[in-house]
Amino acid sequence: MTVSDDDRERCPWPGDDALMRQYHDSEWGVPLHDDRRLYEFLILEGAQAGLSWQTILRRREGYRAALEGFDFERVAQYGEGEVARLLADEGIIRNRAKVRSAIQNAGAFIEVRGEFGSFDTFIWQFVDGEPRQNGFTSLDQIPPETEQSKAMSKELKRRGFNFVGPTICYAQMQATGMVNDHLVSCFRYCEVAG
Repeated sequence: MTVSDDDRERCPWPGDDALMRQYHDSEWGVPLHDDRRLYEFLILEGAQAGLSWQTILRRREGYRAALEGFDFERVAQYGEGEVARLLADEGIIRNRAKVRSAIQNAGAFIEVRGEFGSFDTFIWQFVDGEPRQNGFTSLDQIPPETEQSKAMSKELKRRGFNFVGPTICYAQMQATGMVNDHLVSCFRYCEVAG
């Protein structure tokens, strides 16, 4: 555990980085049911593949600007001109596959919304609509993927999404509160669970 200058124990992964701590203390693990924000995390978690979350978090505002506030309706309409614009944008990860993934996933996202009424309804089915309250006491107990994240990955891929492997899906589940993976000794564990 990490004890901060405010004497609260928290998960050790944010370290002393102020942005990571702010994210940990206010967002990570909070149940999220807003489709635009769910799309945001889907894109950011996919962008993280092979990189650190700290790198992605530092470029989050760049992604917000580049993808018009994560407006999936607009992103789904992007063509080659927008791909070129995004590949030249230093505010995001300029990886062609990840840029194209953001666009492709926006289209698949819209199709899921059309079928289920919301992406929220679709994605939360993988935890039966309720956050899973894990009780981990150390980071090495937290799995990189679960049966639920494997099922989510398989279904997302079947529906045309990419950069949605089981590990990325589990990170999405953690970030959006589908699972509570704050360590039990972290001050946020009970706040998120409550």
